[in-house]
Amino acid sequence: MAGGIGARFWPLSRQNNPKQFIDILGTGETLIQTTFKRFTTVCPPENIYIVTNEIYKDQVLSQLPLVSEEQVLCEPARRNTAPCIAYANYRILQRNPEANIVVAPSDHIILKEDIFTEVITSALKASAENDWLLTLGIQPSRPDTGYGYIQFEETEVHSHDARIRKVKTFTEKPQLEMAMQFLASGDFLWNSGIFIWRLKTILAAFDKYLPEVDQLFRSGIGKYNTPAEDAFIQQTYSVCKSISIDYGVMEKAENVYVLASDFGWSDLGTWGSLYDTRKKDEKGNAVVGQNVMLYDTRNCIVNMPADKLVVLHGLDDFIVVEDEGVLLICRKGDEQQIRQFVNDVLIEKGEKYV
Repeated sequence: MAGGIGARFWPLSRQNNPKQFIDILGTGETLIQTTFKRFTTVCPPENIYIVTNEIYKDQVLSQLPLVSEEQVLCEPARRNTAPCIAYANYRILQRNPEANIVVAPSDHIILKEDIFTEVITSALKASAENDWLLTLGIQPSRPDTGYGYIQFEETEVHSHDARIRKVKTFTEKPQLEMAMQFLASGDFLWNSGIFIWRLKTILAAFDKYLPEVDQLFRSGIGKYNTPAEDAFIQQTYSVCKSISIDYGVMEKAENVYVLASDFGWSDLGTWGSLYDTRKKDEKGNAVVGQNVMLYDTRNCIVNMPADKLVVLHGLDDFIVVEDEGVLLICRKGDEQQIRQFVNDVLIEKGEKYV
């Protein structure tokens, strides 16, 4: 899934160049390139489909030379993750009705690649043998309010993999006090947003829990991978509601399981999550920029253009980012407000800055 705009990474992430197409970690690869390469250890490149907004099609093809046009599914509008997955379901159905599928965002960090590959391989084996909707849960290290949480049944352990438990509840982005309670209880995991299931299982779940979305995409059987597909998708997205796979299916289904994992994961959704992964100086500052001078400044993340001379004094726990004529200065603890800042800028200053 590569269609988001990464608003909470503004101003570095913009509508015309969102974070998945940026080398945000300074590794020489964009996030989508790293994600694609990671999954080539699991399946051949021709079995990888990228669902993105139609305005990013050329960026996908230019950054992923092993991908053909037929592997890029272009959405004409943003409708959240459930329609995105439904579209891919019916494309895959045409090619292989027996498919076993991994659904993953294009912009996550995975630090322990070998462990990730082992976890995905185990999850695929489990989904192939069971009618499960399986998600990867991450052992939480802090009471983060920016992540969703999964509570699992402590008593039900499966013989295939002792890390797999039945899901009890989902909770979206709790308040700090509740997140602290989740962490203390020991039976909650972060929701990674990475899913594994058989095509038949997810199609049955859509039919039961999101029939109106499923029927829209089902009506296109016979049009996928033909000249009629584009017009069909344009019409479908014009009437399809916007809904997440978590809310539309996962929170309602009975056959949802979680595999508890620890492979150095971050959804890289915020500047704070990037700060956690970056190297810091002796005062806890994570700095990108060749001409940044810090005085009495600590625990900050600073991202500046190479040619910009920046002098900072007296800051503690701040985000300081400049890109293409936009400067953001924000407390790290208030970073969830960045999405609201972007909305306000769009209304008051226009699309130029977002």
